[in-house]
Amino acid sequence: MSADRFAPWLYELVALRRDLHAHPELGSEEHRTAALVAERLAAYGVDEVHTGIAGTGVVGVVRGTGGRHPGGGSNRAIGLRADMDALPIREATGLAWASRNEGKMHACGHDGHTTMLLGAARWLAANRAAFDGTVYLIFQPAEEIAGGRVMVAEGLFERFACEQVYGMHNRPGLPLGRIALRGGPCMAASDVFRIAIRGKGGHGAMPHLTRDPVLIAAHVVTALQAITSRRVDPLKTAVVSATRVHVGDAFNVISEEAEIGGTCRTFLPEVRDLVEAELLRLVPRIAHAFGAEAEVEYGRRCPATVNSPEETQLAAAAAVLAVGADAVDSDGEPMMAAEDFSYMLEQRPGCYVWLGNGRVGEPGGAMLHSPGYDFNDAALAIGAGYWTRLVETVLPGSAPAGQE
Repeated sequence: MSADRFAPWLYELVALRRDLHAHPELGSEEHRTAALVAERLAAYGVDEVHTGIAGTGVVGVVRGTGGRHPGGGSNRAIGLRADMDALPIREATGLAWASRNEGKMHACGHDGHTTMLLGAARWLAANRAAFDGTVYLIFQPAEEIAGGRVMVAEGLFERFACEQVYGMHNRPGLPLGRIALRGGPCMAASDVFRIAIRGKGGHGAMPHLTRDPVLIAAHVVTALQAITSRRVDPLKTAVVSATRVHVGDAFNVISEEAEIGGTCRTFLPEVRDLVEAELLRLVPRIAHAFGAEAEVEYGRRCPATVNSPEETQLAAAAAVLAVGADAVDSDGEPMMAAEDFSYMLEQRPGCYVWLGNGRVGEPGGAMLHSPGYDFNDAALAIGAGYWTRLVETVLPGSAPAGQE
């Protein structure tokens, strides 16, 4: 298996991952992480190291020498992306390598993602004959706050001319040693909404003299579920979740105002348009029916993450080489979570895969974004091995992919 390629370096990979975990940095603050990444890339002998991209982003460049073409190597180039940022969560793992930065934690496994791509960079720089073309190693900042959008907007692909781009994320619940992927939409578009309801306040004992925003908010929250159950085609997918309601400060006072906030998740553009339109239409009418007013702010965040067909087939072939056919799920279950790698896939074809982090109840099985989460170190060599097999598959060198 491809993980064996990293046996000589596994101790170093684990130490690096745990060092990153102990020193988490939030989005756009990844100064220590970026410096460490740049230092390691230079030490591994990659051809170029570029820093300061979209603030704290880093891109390494490594060129293969396995040319099969008379007169020189291939002009083809692909990008491999890993994210670097942590989350504003207080860690509760009790591990020796737990966060030393209070209130910050690698609760999504980006420490593992960064380490796996660094491991792949080391192998690629030492085995250039295995591939023919250029690999751009993209270490992205601020994934949790749409740093991918910033990288694209600042000209990532104009500066580093990838023809394809690939991403990977660990997935708790998926057994260690497995890789899952699917063509088409695999992660949802993410939007947010804020609803401000203005009624008429008064004494809690005399509600008939008020226009109670609490009552109106309750009707709004209930009615929002009718968008998904009665307006969206049942064969399509949408989630509308009211995740916060803020109103009032006293037991005996009916407030003047209420605020509702939440998120909408969809896969298809037409469903996204429908959910937004229905929410903007429905809420003011409900408030008006109770003699009040409501304003809706709707913000579009990440688009859906959509894998392109040809690149998904290439990624699946590389996954088979990495972990074996029995450990690859080419029809992986999509997720309603969002991923800002979607901005890169809007610009270039590519594929985003999930790497098994362990079953629930086993090491690596804790939920993402939870204070008890930790990346499974046993997955490091597996993920790094997938990256190297992907490069050999997409940019084949003088030795066929799958041979050592």
